[in-house]
Amino acid sequence: MGIIKTEYDVEGLSPTDSYPDAAGKQISSKLPVYADETGAVPGESFTIGNSPYARIQRFAKRFGVEPRGIERVPEDERTDKTLAKAGTMWLAANMVVSSFAIGVLAVPVFHLGFVDALLTILFINLLGITPVCFFSTFGPVFGLRQMVLSRFYFGWYGVKVIAVFNILACVGWSSVNVIVGAQLLHAVNNDIPGFAGIIIIAAATFLVTLFGYKIVHYYEFYSWIPCFIIFLIVLGEFAHSGAFVNIPMGVGRSETGAVLSFASSVFGFATGWTSYAADYTVYQPHTVGRVKTFAWTWAGLIFPLLFTETLGLAVATAMTFDPETGAPTNSYAERYETSHIGGLLAE
Repeated sequence: MGIIKTEYDVEGLSPTDSYPDAAGKQISSKLPVYADETGAVPGESFTIGNSPYARIQRFAKRFGVEPRGIERVPEDERTDKTLAKAGTMWLAANMVVSSFAIGVLAVPVFHLGFVDALLTILFINLLGITPVCFFSTFGPVFGLRQMVLSRFYFGWYGVKVIAVFNILACVGWSSVNVIVGAQLLHAVNNDIPGFAGIIIIAAATFLVTLFGYKIVHYYEFYSWIPCFIIFLIVLGEFAHSGAFVNIPMGVGRSETGAVLSFASSVFGFATGWTSYAADYTVYQPHTVGRVKTFAWTWAGLIFPLLFTETLGLAVATAMTFDPETGAPTNSYAERYETSHIGGLLAE
């Protein structure tokens, strides 16, 4: 692979526009731009030969499994030109129970009021998603996955340490997701034990992710819709119940510590996607504008995070406990005690 020539529109002009040069002559808005293809690996190279690896790749390809791992994507294979997918990917990934759970933590764990917790959710999420949006713009430019891109910052050996940290983070967040999801399944149907719910969710997740980039994007393009509907139902039921309590804001050092602790949880959840940011735009052509990629990613992240975490916070305010014994004194607190986050959603 060498250097290939493509074209792109001059910013601010349409494909049919032209602009005058110094002499007044009209110039087409199409200008040549060159993409360095050094190190790019064609997709067909994975299936060439009679090695066990090549045979497995040919077999997997029959079912639409993405053959590529961390190898750089050539420009002629970057055919995903729908920028909206960069938004719906993150929209679906965060319109989930685990982000709802982050909002819930503000009340029973950090003992915050509604307003201070709400402001923390707003401003910390705005801060936390910025690195994700920024590094998402690198996918179309380089055609490389995020961990491979990190070699430029940390070096060949240094990035291995970062990769280990990323693995630990992935295991941790995957555990959170499957456990919270299992709690919800158990709260809805008591016949489903916790371990069975974990197996069901893990198996379903593996099935979708097995096929790679295209299937993940296709699934996420639609999967946020039923999740959003469910959260709207939860919102409607909770609003109708009238159980919301505007818990007053605390003061002093304890309040400062609680806000900072909750902020770290919110920030960690939002910015935790940074280590995969470029992975979901590597099949975008390098002529895609960085500003557009940043904007679509920002929109796809900020809406579900603010919506689900604020909803979780609001529902959590309804929980009341006996100040002396700590025993739950209403149905919301009882469901939280018995089924945790899943119980609150089912309530």
